Amino acid sequence: MGVLLAGLSLAALAVWQQTNPPASPYRPAQRAQRLAATALVTDYFAGSAAQIRFAVIGDFGIVGEPAAQVAALVRGWQPDFVVTTGDNNYPDGEAETIDANIGQYYQEFINNYKGQYGPGSATPRFFPVLGSHDWRTAQGQPYYDYFTLPGHERYYDFIWGPIQFFMLNTNPEEPDGTRATSVQGQWLQKRLAFSRTPWQVVVTHDPPFSSGRHGSSDWMQWPYAEWGADLVLSGSDHSYERLERDGITYVVNGAGGRTLYFFREPLEGSQVRYAADFGAMLVEATAQQIQFQFITRTGAVIDAHSLQR
Repeated sequence: MGVLLAGLSLAALAVWQQTNPPASPYRPAQRAQRLAATALVTDYFAGSAAQIRFAVIGDFGIVGEPAAQVAALVRGWQPDFVVTTGDNNYPDGEAETIDANIGQYYQEFINNYKGQYGPGSATPRFFPVLGSHDWRTAQGQPYYDYFTLPGHERYYDFIWGPIQFFMLNTNPEEPDGTRATSVQGQWLQKRLAFSRTPWQVVVTHDPPFSSGRHGSSDWMQWPYAEWGADLVLSGSDHSYERLERDGITYVVNGAGGRTLYFFREPLEGSQVRYAADFGAMLVEATAQQIQFQFITRTGAVIDAHSLQR
């Protein structure tokens, strides 16, 4: 849908970047050139808050419990915004089911909301990625019709406070490809190279690495760390897992409401695995730290982890 700036100018973005430098700033001349370029390299700039609080949900798009209980948990946190790891609309991504599956529980976060469950949000606060079930109907057309997302909506990026998020489409039929050398892969590499926020977070549906039922998605095993990512969030496997690979953290978070899956043999680097109950992630971030927890629908904290600068 084009570039969204939430009422903030590109000059405001450049000012924010100048006053929130990364850990290893460039020399002044190089830095000025880099800032001039990066002022344009994002699909949506939400604001310059020094501290943010957001939720991550995955594989959640179904009516009734336990998805409703996970949604109540998330709303109770009063997050600034919600990120999803896909499979937002079971079973087949159809227009007839999308509002009941999503809007019924999350309308207060959805900008330009078109459904029947409330007024929606005045600004974008719900950032999904396409899942395999969302793709089943017309390669996601009901999803595009329902949401107003940055860029061309299949994959996009946005900045909120100290994090730039890169929201990928991992469906193998993606027109721009799903390999590191594809158009989408090169888009990510370039956007990461130009990113000037303290943190870079990649969000996918199919997990690059997973010990769960579906397992690892080799077509998404891109060189995220080499390109500059700090954290990769994924779904697809209906469980929670945290892994440390290639010097960065990978999280599989697909326990948002659909039937839970079992684990296979743990992969190298797997630190935490949980599939006993449904839940979501609560994340808080500053320029110096990202702290996240996986919390069940009953409030039990299963994992707590932090990334430090």
